[in-house]
Amino acid sequence: MIGSSVPPSAAEFLAAPVSTRVASRRAARIGVTCRWRRLPLQEAPLAPSNFLISFLRAREMEKQQRDGDGGGGAGAAEGDIERLPADLLAHVLSLLPSFRDLSIAGGVSRRWSRAVERSLASRRRLSFAGQRTGDDTAARFVRAAVNLRDLDISRSCWGCKITDEGLIKISSADCVGKLTSISLWGLAGITDKGVIQLVSRAYSLQHLNIGGTFITDESLNAVANSCANLKSIILWSCRHVTEAGLVALVNKCQRLECINVGGMRVPPESFVGLLSISPALQIRSIPQIILNAGVQVS
Repeated sequence: MIGSSVPPSAAEFLAAPVSTRVASRRAARIGVTCRWRRLPLQEAPLAPSNFLISFLRAREMEKQQRDGDGGGGAGAAEGDIERLPADLLAHVLSLLPSFRDLSIAGGVSRRWSRAVERSLASRRRLSFAGQRTGDDTAARFVRAAVNLRDLDISRSCWGCKITDEGLIKISSADCVGKLTSISLWGLAGITDKGVIQLVSRAYSLQHLNIGGTFITDESLNAVANSCANLKSIILWSCRHVTEAGLVALVNKCQRLECINVGGMRVPPESFVGLLSISPALQIRSIPQIILNAGVQVS
């Protein structure tokens, strides 16, 4: 029930009639019948995405209980699910912040699985930061996000287990050639093998974050050869990258405006050579050295 601290059951959620007029406009005002009165969902205490999350959590618990009891009983609920308009369902699913919730939603029924794919297809940004995910899950979601422009696979928690295999699978997605921003920040499980495969198909890439990884000059050469539109790159703490890799990058990526080199093992004097190639280049997070040589520090 909306407004209650108890998560709604499947029956309560599916009892909510949806206005045809509202559904046709893909609005967020879903009419929900409460025990006492009728409230538009956006005016209720629970936002649409939170209400759906509560439903999915409750459904998952019910499924676990059924599995434990060896019973069934999901047929009627799954039949009622078909009452939700496809476009409205996909819109609400697009509001879910957690990929775990999307995975649960995809398991509700075949129709919901298609709605999850439809919701992903409309996304222009996808972030796995803070999510517990692996190679197969990440690749599956990226493949479905055909209009994606911004991909963030940063490791902000120990549960992220993306490896070269995941990057290779992601590289085959249709959206990769249209990506303008990729972040692989802190992924300890990736090497040149996966990075090269991914960036070699990212022809539209403008912003790249591969800081905190174990890449070498091989990855930078791949970026230099494939990403002519690159404007910024973060190489923070990439200690296996050398001056030769930086020179190749700056030479070929003529639109490069900013490079972050903090924590690298490249001699500070080497950055003077980069400025001789691209005088307007902003070199960030380097020590205050050789200022009289014209190194821009920020």
